[in-house]
Amino acid sequence: MTAFRDRIVALDKRRVWHPYTSMDEYAANVDPIVVVRAEGARLFDADGRSYLDANSSWWVASLGHNHPRLVAALERQARENCHSALAGMTHAPAAELAEALCTVAPRHLERVFFSDDGSTAVEVALKLAVQYWAQNGRPQRTRFVALDGDFHGETIGATAVGGVELFRRPFAGVLAECFHVPSPGDPAVALEGAIDALADVLRQASDTIACVVVEPIVQGAAGMWVHDPAYLRAVRELCDRYDVLLVADEVFTGYGRSGPMWACQHADVAPDLLCTAKGFSGGMLPMAATLATERVFAGFLGSRERAFYYGHSFCGNPLGAAVALEVLRVYEDERVLERAQPKAARIADAFAKLGALPGVLRTRALGMIGALDLPGEGGYLADAGWRVYEEARRRGAVLRPLGHVIYVAPPLNIDDADLDALLTIVSESVAAVLGAGVRGTA
Repeated sequence: MTAFRDRIVALDKRRVWHPYTSMDEYAANVDPIVVVRAEGARLFDADGRSYLDANSSWWVASLGHNHPRLVAALERQARENCHSALAGMTHAPAAELAEALCTVAPRHLERVFFSDDGSTAVEVALKLAVQYWAQNGRPQRTRFVALDGDFHGETIGATAVGGVELFRRPFAGVLAECFHVPSPGDPAVALEGAIDALADVLRQASDTIACVVVEPIVQGAAGMWVHDPAYLRAVRELCDRYDVLLVADEVFTGYGRSGPMWACQHADVAPDLLCTAKGFSGGMLPMAATLATERVFAGFLGSRERAFYYGHSFCGNPLGAAVALEVLRVYEDERVLERAQPKAARIADAFAKLGALPGVLRTRALGMIGALDLPGEGGYLADAGWRVYEEARRRGAVLRPLGHVIYVAPPLNIDDADLDALLTIVSESVAAVLGAGVRGTA
């Protein structure tokens, strides 16, 4: 397939603007994997090789690629109704999905607003929070609180609450006002200090704050920072004390990625608004949801002027809804969370052993996540992780780093043999790079 591959790469480099990519470097130096097929935990390239997908294609393929039941659900729905608007009418996939989602959601979340992806799920939550207070007696509540290192998406609102400065910097002049507080996931920050910092902000400015937004328990883009559930419990208590809404961004952490169905369950905490995407549709289609309590929902009733005038063309798309509903059925029928537990233990054991390698600074694991830090400066732009990426690619795995952080977040139902092969590749690749010496970029 060399001619086919060469043609696709040429077209790609001439026309496609890739996400999170330095395009001059890509055009000059990158020989991309050209995916022609995906199945389970593997991606198949036009060159005839297969690669283990270590991060579930940006954390979406929670059930692996092309799960046969999800493909069948998509095919069935496509024969009946590919799309009909959700404004002023409905369809079975959306209604049945909303009911099923509320059944498995943390307590008190009773209403579902559909959107397209994680960014829009967070954008919905922010707009709901601001409008809720605007028309329920506290219109001055227009500011947000979020954690340093948090990542909440790409829209302007989601960027405002994001705590990765590299991603915020170009848009600083147009972002909504957000207090960023220290994260207990940062190894340089103590748990009590992080709690005290949030308490200080709320004590001084709660009258102007619409909501606190958190990635519960695990902050993905920060470098898989894991924090104590006690912090989330403290956030809930502080939000209750100052009557501020709590938004849990479970786009990455939900659907069993951290162990239980929702990361909030580690702390036995229920938010006022919960955002879900990525694994929500099993990596099949862009589909997301924002769940709300009855209190928030009731704040939009009473007149046409109080309605939530927001919605995308594909809001509640029947194809996505049908697939997302089948995802929940697969989780139950195939006991996905239960069967992932021994796999999670293998990841934890492998990364604990990697911690003994000279040069590995820190390791951590939770659920179907394992991560380690390599030496080097530069944060997200550090070069060390990309050296490991190249080593892993040669060995048959796609191991996209977060700067100097190497991590795995494979499908929850990854075959045991594939998981063992992936963990072996990670170990060999890290060892190879450390043996050659690692330097980060400034």
